[in-house]
Amino acid sequence: MNSRSAPEAREAYKHFVPLTTRWMDNDAYGHLNNVVYYSLFDTAVNQMLINGGVLDIHAGAVIGLVVETHCNYFASLAFPQAVDAGIRVAHLGQSSVRYEIGLFGAGEPLCAARGHFVHVYVDRRTRRPVPLPANFQALLEGLRP
Repeated sequence: MNSRSAPEAREAYKHFVPLTTRWMDNDAYGHLNNVVYYSLFDTAVNQMLINGGVLDIHAGAVIGLVVETHCNYFASLAFPQAVDAGIRVAHLGQSSVRYEIGLFGAGEPLCAARGHFVHVYVDRRTRRPVPLPANFQALLEGLRP
């Protein structure tokens, strides 16, 4: 029995963020180093939240802290390749969100990598969990399958 996950198609994701790779992202083997995928996940979600008008990284009262992350790799990505990050929300709690992200080489039908991370949203000052603001919840509801 094979328990390895499989790549997903673009249709599995609700929102896409275009990303660019950088020269420094490649490793000695000529493809993106594994840690870069996590950076792309984080960049895609935060860019979507900022563009959606719900996250102010400099002065907002609520910030997200990553408490869990995971990635499966299916195909290589490399600089200077353009990447499309597909995003969906798998779980929306009172103060936590599980984001699922698929990274696609531009024009590719299946993701090269698929992962998730869980944000717990906290008060910027106290670092204690807080309920997600209504505008935040509304944006994220639209990303649920």
